[in-house]
Amino acid sequence: MDNNPVIEMLGRPLRLALIGGGPGSFIGGVHRAAARLDGRYELVASATSSDPERSREAGAALGLSPDRVYGDALALLDSEAARDDGAEVVAIMTPNDSHYPYAAGALERGFDVVCDKPITNTLPEALDLVARVERSGLIFCLTHNYTGYPMVRQARSMVEQGLAGTIRLVQVEYVQGGKAREDDPDPSRELPWRYDPVKGGPSLVMGDIGTHAHNLVRFIGGVEVSEVAAEIGAVVPGRLVDDYGAAMLRFENGARGTFWVTQAAAGVENCLRVRVSGTKASLEWNQEQPTRLHFKPLNGPAELRTPNGPGTSPLAARSSRIVKGHPGGFLEAFANLYSDAAEAIAARRAGAEPNPLALHFPNAMDGAMSLSFVDAAMASKAANGAWTRVAKLPIG
Repeated sequence: MDNNPVIEMLGRPLRLALIGGGPGSFIGGVHRAAARLDGRYELVASATSSDPERSREAGAALGLSPDRVYGDALALLDSEAARDDGAEVVAIMTPNDSHYPYAAGALERGFDVVCDKPITNTLPEALDLVARVERSGLIFCLTHNYTGYPMVRQARSMVEQGLAGTIRLVQVEYVQGGKAREDDPDPSRELPWRYDPVKGGPSLVMGDIGTHAHNLVRFIGGVEVSEVAAEIGAVVPGRLVDDYGAAMLRFENGARGTFWVTQAAAGVENCLRVRVSGTKASLEWNQEQPTRLHFKPLNGPAELRTPNGPGTSPLAARSSRIVKGHPGGFLEAFANLYSDAAEAIAARRAGAEPNPLALHFPNAMDGAMSLSFVDAAMASKAANGAWTRVAKLPIG
């Protein structure tokens, strides 16, 4: 990504404001670094914490002007919208329950939006954001960052080219061990927001990583889940939130699949794996070895695809940042979404046509589709694993 189409179209970077992601936030630092990596955004304002003092301290540490550091997110939206040099894009990385009011407020005031996942805690809120985006014509980027990996985009391209044939089988798993301890969290102490169903949503594991797994299947395979039979709950004794989910899947095109997510697998780090099998070939990708895509045709030897190697698609090549043989990873994939969204936003503001390859970032409808899947999985759980229809949404 040596060229900068945002500068070419607007003559300057997009002005960016942050909501959330303050001191102690891992994902806040990732968002800021991703936004900076390609020089397509200038950070101009922030409201990084619900604590005004912490927010002011964090804004000062970021080098922002004191009059552009806010102790309240809605005050940021109002003040920046009123400025001639105000922010144009708002990035939201707050607890899940506040994604909806902040995103809705930003869209209402004319800001393009980059939002951390899940889009909201409820499907009605997600659908309302979809409608707001469609009415406004603004850009909404949802940071399912795994779709930014070059070899994930390579897999998508190969499926779209028909190299896998008609998709028949899908396997996806997202396995972590960060919540395997039986004293995490200690019920006698104040619980972090993720363990609060009001703030974190109806299912910790499904909102936190289940939405990633579901989104990845849709992104690579181009298939939609029509029915789910799920078991969701906690494997750690005494835990009041879900740390485990498994499901059988039926897809609209007749394909079948399995889905498994957990954050309680002791010793496992961040194992997101997907296998998509069609009538002609299978494709396999593992996030812990992100520069390797295995292509296994029915009538031929297995192949290993790598970034910038032979057969790299234009979509994957666009996302490959360094010379072949060198690893790229989590941050670069995140930055790909920020950069693609910036190109789409700049094109909208300049009245120009964006590069079609810049339009593969997850959007508000993708977020709503994941919540529709989560709702069906939770309903299946309540019905003791019965097959449950996934609400069919009008994909736009």
